[in-house]
Order: sequence, then structure tokens, then C-alpha cells
Amino acid sequence: MSHSPGFPYLTFLVLFPAGGAAAVAILGAFSQVRRVVLEGLAIAVSVVVLGFAIGVAVLFRTGDAGYQFGSNHVWAQGLGIHWQLGTDGISLFLVLMAAVLFPIALAGARTRADARSFLAWMLLLEAACIGSFLSLDLILFFFFFELTLVPSYFLISGWGHARRAYAAVKFFLYTFVGSAFLLVGILVVAFLHQHQTGVLTFSLPALMHTHFSSTTEILLFVAFTAAFAIKAPLFPFHTWSPDAYAEAPTGGSMVLSGVLAKLGTYGILRFDLNLFPQATVDFVPIILTLAVIGIIYGAIVACAQRDLKRLVAYSSLAQMGFIALGTFALTTQSVTGGVLLMLNHGLVTAALFLLIGWIYERRQTWQVTELRGLQSPAPVMAAAFTVVMLASIGLPGLNGFVSEFLVLSGTFLTHRWWAVVATAGVVFAALYLLWAYQQVFHGRVDLANAGTRDLSMAERLVIAPLILAIVFLGIYPKPVLDRITPSVNRLIAQVESSTHTQQPVVARAGVAGATAAAKGGK
Repeated sequence: MSHSPGFPYLTFLVLFPAGGAAAVAILGAFSQVRRVVLEGLAIAVSVVVLGFAIGVAVLFRTGDAGYQFGSNHVWAQGLGIHWQLGTDGISLFLVLMAAVLFPIALAGARTRADARSFLAWMLLLEAACIGSFLSLDLILFFFFFELTLVPSYFLISGWGHARRAYAAVKFFLYTFVGSAFLLVGILVVAFLHQHQTGVLTFSLPALMHTHFSSTTEILLFVAFTAAFAIKAPLFPFHTWSPDAYAEAPTGGSMVLSGVLAKLGTYGILRFDLNLFPQATVDFVPIILTLAVIGIIYGAIVACAQRDLKRLVAYSSLAQMGFIALGTFALTTQSVTGGVLLMLNHGLVTAALFLLIGWIYERRQTWQVTELRGLQSPAPVMAAAFTVVMLASIGLPGLNGFVSEFLVLSGTFLTHRWWAVVATAGVVFAALYLLWAYQQVFHGRVDLANAGTRDLSMAERLVIAPLILAIVFLGIYPKPVLDRITPSVNRLIAQVESSTHTQQPVVARAGVAGATAAAKGGK
């Protein structure tokens, strides 16, 4: 670890929300404790987590490519399992994103039914997601990776909509089967490392030095990637996501698409590229092709949706395709763009699901055929939706543009035709999002929609941080890129060293030039 302060920041970020979940569950057992007290406690816990996450981001050493804030303690000595946590530029902002989205989801998407259980499951899910982003021990990562299934399942099945039972079971079975492949792969990697060194360990930095035969590396890459592709989800492993996102409650949809989905693409970056660099390079044409198909397929199906939540779900599939495209193009610009897009997509899709949830609270529908002219009675809601929608399209000046530009420009340098085809996804995004906005907010308002109330002051305060982050990251992404790029450079250098490949010099020149070009050279 290159930087390890005395206070265990990362351990606190994982254990504090878990402790908060236990506290909410215990307090909620007493009938005299009111729902507002439980909600206040849950939000307070998540805000404290956010404060510590911001502290980690402020103390994070810019330019340091290694893992920082490390914690490493023996968990099971005989089994070689350690409580090993660390963060670098790749995971730093994913942790911060999770810390931002959970309090917003708790404050903006409240539930009236069994608030105690809902709040406890949400806090436990926050602990599991942050733990997954920070784990450097593969068994510890698998523990948190699997733990996310439990609260997610109960959130969907307990507080979802009409087809919630079907969506919850489908989500659980898909991801559980994928995780079985991951567990087998982890054990094989550890046992091969033990056979070569005599040491049983699940530490990622140690396992990176394990040698595999060509066939073994390919099989292990497939096992790991299958689990991550399902979790993301990436085409064609995506079929659980439209049902889960659409049927989940608003808060569940926000964190499922905004945070949980990033565990898959993060797992590919953290484990596939570090452990199986040669197999990663060998599979580049296949993964890029699937990514481009996912981009076009998700965009086309989104164009045909009349259900706002399903439209955002398929839009999310297209965006995850962009992230996979940037990751497997294996240039500094594209991978940096992919990491930045994980952050930006999480903010944008969470904001979209939150706004759609508020529309549903008012009109009890999210079918665009039943919504028209909402801009007249709810102008502030329309304005917020406009900003978020334009960010999802990739309008310059908002956060979606810089990340998509880096992905496409970095991919173009090494895999030109995949980048050209993927650009069509940007055009389709403008089509279905502008169409949906026009259907819902424009036109003459009818009697059923005329009484729709605008956002309350509390709702405006809840959505404001997301709007501000979307605008800030679009205008000035430099602080984020300065922390992401060194870790990406290190990762790409490791892949190049292991596979004896080399990206074009212009791709290695850095992200700063591409970012300046994206902003018009300013």
C-alpha cells in the first residue's frame, strides 16, 4: 500500500452502514419507535458514510497509482483469507458515488410499508456495495459480491410493483448462477498459486504473479467474466435487468442501476485485466462485438418502449455497452472514459429513476401514453428532467459527454470500426430520450394531468446534489480525471508488459488532450 493513514477509513466505510442496518432493525422492533425516527437514523448513517467518503477523496494523493488507505488483517489464517481493503483511482469515485446515491435514495424514495425492513436492507446493501469496491482479497470480494443479492432480492420482492416476485426470482437466479462460476474460478486461481509458491492466499496483489497455461487462463477468464457480465449486465446476459429495474421500488431501481450494476464492470477492470491479461487481449474482438451489439440493441429496444422505467432500463444496457467498449479497447483514453462513465451513468440513471418515481407517486403510472403536458403544472420537474435527459444523451457541458468522448476517441485509435458503429448509439439515445420527454412534458395538458403538483422544496433539495454533480463533472472533470488516470496508466502498463502489446503513442499521450478537445480546447 502506497498510503495508509492511521485511521481505518475503509473499514469504517464498510462496517458503519452494516452497523446502521442492525441498529435500524433492532430499534424498529419496538412499536413505540416511529417511522420518522427510523428514517432519520438511516439517513443520518448514510450521510456520515458520505462524509467519510468525501474525506477519503480529499485525502487521496493525486498522481499516486497504487492502493491507498490500506487495511490488511488476518481473517482466517489457515485458509489464507484476509480483511484486505484498499482504494485507487479506479475504485475511489465508485465508492463516492455509492455514498452519494444511498442517502438520496433514502431521502427521496421513502416507503410507507414496513419502513424498518426497507431501511435496514438498504443500509446493508450500501455496506455490501462499498465492500465490493474496496476488497483486495478475492474471497472477501466474493463475500460482499454475493451479499448484495440478499438485500436486492428482498427490496424487489417486498416493495416492488405488480410483477415483483417474478423479477426478484429471475434476478436472484441469474446472478447466483453467475457467482457460482466466479467462486470456482477464485478457488482455482488460489490453488494454482499455492501449487507454484507453497502459499495459500486470496490477495489480489499476490495472485497477479500466478502463471497460467493458455487454456487455463482462457477458462478462468470466461468464469470470472460470466459472473461480471451478468451483474453489469452486458449483452446477452441482460435479460433480468429490464424486469428488475422496472418492478423494483424507486429507491431499489436507483441503487440497482446506479451502484450494483457497476460491480460487474468494476470486477472486469479490477480482476480480469490484472489476473488474465493475455486472455483479455485474446477476447477483445468478441467482447467489443458484444458491447457494440448491446449499445445498438439497447438503444433500438428503448425506442420502442412506452414504459418510462423500461426505457431507462434499456438505455442503461446501452450505456453499459459503452463502458465495456472503453474497457476492452485497452487504451488509456478509453479505459479512463469507461471508469468516468461508470460514475456519470450512476448519477444520471439514478436521477432519472428518482424523477420517474416522483411522476408515479403523482399519477400512479409511468406509461407515456397516459402522461402529457406535465411541463405546464410541474415546470421545475420538467427542468430537472431536461438536464438529466440531456446528460444521458451526451450534451456538451454535462457529464455524459466527456466520458463518452473519451471512450469513443480511445476506441477509435485501436478498433476503428467498432467505434464508428457504436457512435450510432449516441444518435439513437437522442431519439428515444427526446421522444419520451416530448410525450410526457410537451403538448396540451389534459384533465387527468392538469393537477399534477410540482416538486416540493424537499424534493428539490434531494435532486439538487445530482443536478450539481452532473453539471460540475461536465464543465470541470479534471479533479476526477487527475485521480483516475494514474491508476489506469498503471493497469494498462501491466497488461502491455504481460502480453507484449503496445497501444498507439497518441493513446498513451494522456487524457488531458482528449479532454481539452472534448471541451472545445478551452
